Amino acid sequence: MRTTAFGMIAAVIALPLSACAGANGQGPETPPPATEGPCKNDGLERFTGQKASADVGAELLKASGAKTLRWGGPDTAMTMDFRPDRLTVSYDAQMVITSARCG
Repeated sequence: MRTTAFGMIAAVIALPLSACAGANGQGPETPPPATEGPCKNDGLERFTGQKASADVGAELLKASGAKTLRWGGPDTAMTMDFRPDRLTVSYDAQMVITSARCG
């Protein structure tokens, strides 16, 4: 069977997009950015143990001053690039927040 150039290009484009999907289903909805500044870790530990949700995400953005929020579910691969305006929030299989940190 011959593979067409179009088929190869489509496969190359689809592979990175499929890696963006969560390993254990849908995560919490990401709220729109609340502020436009660099992220601050001060006081974020109070969110550990709370249930991950869009409302809690909005509170996290406001408390941290971050421009963007990135959710990380269990067994989810994430890039290691540092962004001073981003907050990364990890949660477990029960959707309970385990950490919130800038970068």
